[in-house]
Amino acid sequence: MLLHKISEVREQVKEWKRQGLTVGLVPTMGALHAGHLSLIKKAVEKCDRVVVSVFVNPIQFCPGEDLDKYPRTLEADTKLCNDNGVSIVFAPTPNEMYGDGQMRTNDTLTYVIPPFFYVNTLCGKSRVGHFDGVCTVVNKLFNIVQPDYAFFGQKDAQQLIIIKKMVQDLNIPVEIVPCPIVREESGLAMSSRNKYLSEEDKKEALVLSKILNNIKTCYKKGITNVEALKETAFQFLNSHHDLEYLEFHDADNLEEKQIADANTRVFIACKVAGVRLIDNILLGE
Repeated sequence: MLLHKISEVREQVKEWKRQGLTVGLVPTMGALHAGHLSLIKKAVEKCDRVVVSVFVNPIQFCPGEDLDKYPRTLEADTKLCNDNGVSIVFAPTPNEMYGDGQMRTNDTLTYVIPPFFYVNTLCGKSRVGHFDGVCTVVNKLFNIVQPDYAFFGQKDAQQLIIIKKMVQDLNIPVEIVPCPIVREESGLAMSSRNKYLSEEDKKEALVLSKILNNIKTCYKKGITNVEALKETAFQFLNSHHDLEYLEFHDADNLEEKQIADANTRVFIACKVAGVRLIDNILLGE
């Protein structure tokens, strides 16, 4: 069923809990693709009831980002969810989530602010305030749905690490279930923003996975010096690529690495045809 009101979701979840059913949550911003579907299938397999939120969260977009043109496909999203065993699609308006006029300022809205150490790196450096918006909306969804399990993709690995930290620090009674990155047949990581890319652009976007896979190959051959591993990336870059970062961090706590090991996750962000794409790989897998 498609619900838009917080009160409606709470009423239904309360009934499920009364029956002793387990509840799973898959938070999304819509424009659902095969990556989201893998989360949904995992949730349906593990839980008695599943809620998928479809909400383009305005407070996690920074000035100049693609809030207005972010793809919105609620009808198709709802059908995909209904066809795959989802119990509730929760699609609130910004006013329903934040109240009229409060969305764009922390002068009037209570935010959940993650630790500076976790956000002053990778995507957090160029998207100042982004993870404040992410943690705030995810915390609100946890409070509304009160799930036993919540499912997040590894493609947004920094986000996943930060959410796990928030859950730990705030004693939120939910188990976070990480799910593997889903890729197109070419190797390109699935993303709602891939819709902005032409077929030619998608070929150029393969640079992200090529760089990561080559670094992993070099690591498996015994190269552990991070600077040496970074140098291997440049052979793949050309004028179509605007590399934002290529960094090596601990997969659990985001500590920056100088010497790579099995628990090192390599993160990359790169613009292709003006579209910002991210990807990552764990060297020990």
